Amino acid sequence: MSLDSIVTKIFSVTFLAFAIAMLWTPLLTHFLYKYKLGKQIRDEGNSPIFTKLHLKKSGTPAMGGILIWLTVLILSVAIFYLAQWFDNYFTFLNFLTRPQTLLPLGCLVAAALAGLLDDYLNVRKIGPYGGGLSVKHRLLVYTIIAIVAAFWFYFRLDWDLIRVPFIGDFNIGWWFIPFVIFVIVGTAFSVNETDGLDGLAGGTLLVAYISFGAIAFAQGKFDLAAFCGAIAGALLAFLWFNITPARFFMGDTGAMSLGVTLAVIAILTKSVLLLPVIGLLYVIESASVIIQVLSKKLRKGKKVFLSAPIHHHFEAIGWPEAKVVMRFWVISGVSALVGLVIFLMDTGAWH
Repeated sequence: MSLDSIVTKIFSVTFLAFAIAMLWTPLLTHFLYKYKLGKQIRDEGNSPIFTKLHLKKSGTPAMGGILIWLTVLILSVAIFYLAQWFDNYFTFLNFLTRPQTLLPLGCLVAAALAGLLDDYLNVRKIGPYGGGLSVKHRLLVYTIIAIVAAFWFYFRLDWDLIRVPFIGDFNIGWWFIPFVIFVIVGTAFSVNETDGLDGLAGGTLLVAYISFGAIAFAQGKFDLAAFCGAIAGALLAFLWFNITPARFFMGDTGAMSLGVTLAVIAILTKSVLLLPVIGLLYVIESASVIIQVLSKKLRKGKKVFLSAPIHHHFEAIGWPEAKVVMRFWVISGVSALVGLVIFLMDTGAWH
C-alpha cells in the first residue's frame, strides 16, 4: 500500500468515526434523558466547595463516553467484516489486526463496560457514598484489566521491551508485567481524575490520541494509527456536545476506557516513557489528588488546595470553568508537542 493510500485510510477512518458519532448522538442523548441517567452531585458536606460549584449540573447524563467507545467498536468490527465479504471495496480501510489493534480494542471495551456499571450505580444511587464504586473498587477493576493486558503483552505478543529516549531499547523480562500494570492503572486513574469539567478530559484526550497516532504512523504501525484516528474522530464529535454547558458528561465508561487504552497504545509504540510528557496534565491532576490526601492525613486535616483535583482549585479561586478548561488544553497541547519533539529527536526522524 502506498503512503498516499495509508494517509487516505487513516483520515477516512477518522472522518467516518466523527460522522457516525455525530449522526447517532441524538439517539444517545434521547435515551439518556428519557431514562434519567443523570449524574448525582451529592451534597454531603465532605466536599462543600465542589458541591457548591457543581450542584447545578446534577442530573446531566453521565454516560456520554458510550458515544466514543461504541462508535469505535462498531466501526472497527463493521469494516473488518465488510472487508471479508467485499474484498475489493473495504480491505484497505480495515485496521483491526491482532498484532496492532486487537489488544487496545479489547481493553477499550472491557474498561468501558466496567465504567458503565460504575456510572449506572452512581445514577441509581447504589453503592457506598451515595452511589457508584468506591476508589478501592475502581482501582481493583483497573488492576484486573491491567493484569490481563500485561499477560497478553508478555505471553501472547512475546513483548517485554521498553525504550528509554536517547539511550535505547531494553528487554526487562518478567519485570515487564508489574511495569505494565502500574502504567495502565496509573493512567486510568489520572484520566478519570481529569474528567471533572465540561470538555476537559475530552480535549486533553483528543490531543493525546492524535500524538500517539502520529508516533504510530512514524513507526509504520499504520493500523494502530488508524485506530487512534478512529478514537480521535469520535472524541471530536463528543466534544461538540460536551463543551460547556455540557449536553452530557464522559463518565467513567469513557474516562476509564480511554485511559486504559491510551496506556496500552503507549506501550505498543514503545513510547511509554513519553506518556508522562505527552500526558503531563494527567500527572499534574493525579499528583494534586495524592498531595491533597497525604496533606489531610499527615497535617491533621489541613489542605494544600481549596479543592482537588487541581482544576477544582482554580474554579474555587474564581476562574470561570471555560478559562480553566482552555488553559489546561493549552498545557496539553504544549506538552504533547514537547513529547513529539523528543520522539522525533530520539528516533532520528527529526533529520
